[in-house]
Amino acid sequence: MNHLLCGLAANPALPPELVDRLLTLALKEAGTEPERDFADELLHDLAGRTDLRRDQVRALAAYAKSTAVFLAYHGTLTADDVDPVSWPYTAVALIDEGRGLPEWPRHFAAHPDSQIRWKLASCPGLPPDAVDLLAADPDVEVVRELALWTDSPVTARLALHPDPQVRLSVSANLSTPLEAVLALAEDPELPLKWALSERTDLPQSLYARLVAESHPGLRTAYARNPGIGQELIRVLAADPEIEVRRAVAENPHVPLDLLAELVVGDRAAWNPLPRIAAATPAELAELAGSRHAAVRMLVAQRRDLPPQLRDALAVDPDASVVRAVAPHPGLSEELLRAMVARHGVQVLAAVAANPDASGPLLEHLTQHRPGVRRVLKEVAKHPHATGPALLACLADRTSRPLAAAHPALPPEAITGLLADEDRRVAEEAAGNPSLPRAVMVELVP
Repeated sequence: MNHLLCGLAANPALPPELVDRLLTLALKEAGTEPERDFADELLHDLAGRTDLRRDQVRALAAYAKSTAVFLAYHGTLTADDVDPVSWPYTAVALIDEGRGLPEWPRHFAAHPDSQIRWKLASCPGLPPDAVDLLAADPDVEVVRELALWTDSPVTARLALHPDPQVRLSVSANLSTPLEAVLALAEDPELPLKWALSERTDLPQSLYARLVAESHPGLRTAYARNPGIGQELIRVLAADPEIEVRRAVAENPHVPLDLLAELVVGDRAAWNPLPRIAAATPAELAELAGSRHAAVRMLVAQRRDLPPQLRDALAVDPDASVVRAVAPHPGLSEELLRAMVARHGVQVLAAVAANPDASGPLLEHLTQHRPGVRRVLKEVAKHPHATGPALLACLADRTSRPLAAAHPALPPEAITGLLADEDRRVAEEAAGNPSLPRAVMVELVP
């Protein structure tokens, strides 16, 4: 029964009076040892709601420090709700979110608890007086955290800090001025190769030096870096390690001719690549005309293609290209059904993921034989899924929880799933906004 109440607590259609009853129950059970774990879970689910009244938010925040911090990050707890003396971590969470009071940062920068100062040091946008206090903190861990995250000019000063770990943190901070980083690059105490791998403004000679004689993992990190030049890109594209070459393909400045060479013959399941995302319409058209299906597939992964190019890829003779373009918005039902007729199980799941797939088409996909389990998973979370399509999804173990949460599932099916032997399925059914109100009332003690 407890897991059903936790599901109900997250149900967006739960009536206000039942929210009150669940909150009262949870706070009562929190005081009894056998039920404390259940109360913690129930209160956490209630804390995630967006329709809480101010008195409910305060009651939840008063229950535990962790709950109050969660509410602060969730956006439902405000500075007016928080006593910074009693709830320092909650106040720092609000500072971290940019919703603290102006006087709080300096107050906490001088707090006697170093853990609170350490947490404050990673908050963005701290005022100069708080930054100066943290930069001079007696606990070097606090200074290291500040050096890693601050966007203040104090990084130039911290680059001269006597502790090498502070200087290393400064070098990894993308806000540190280039001049300070270049000086640190000559520091023999600092292992900077990893720390500088995300900087995009280093001289090409320094990039080459950092990559030279490094291990494959490090070369992979630099191969993705948008700051490396064409010469180094081509050097890394010939690397003996396949992971390094694949990372070059993910670099946003890789030349298109080189990108084509890298993907042809590599059977990797490529994610959308930055260089393809930045390609011009003319470049896209040229790539879409490639004789290599792997290159055409890269274009097909974009979700903002011109309609004419999109529809041309939808009738590509290669199933991998069609599978890549199938989830593209704007494809007509006729084209989607033609994909299924031509390529069958190879494209079923991709067609089911199309945001414009209609209810009848989704039903058709669930009835396709042979079937594909991933189709049921895509249908179970599709906003256009119909009752019959969702009932078909219940037959699959991995799709069943998704279908149980779908508001288009028939109410009688949702009610029946409350008794499901899989706790997650039952909990998702309890959280379904289409669960009949009368059933909700019966479930809450």
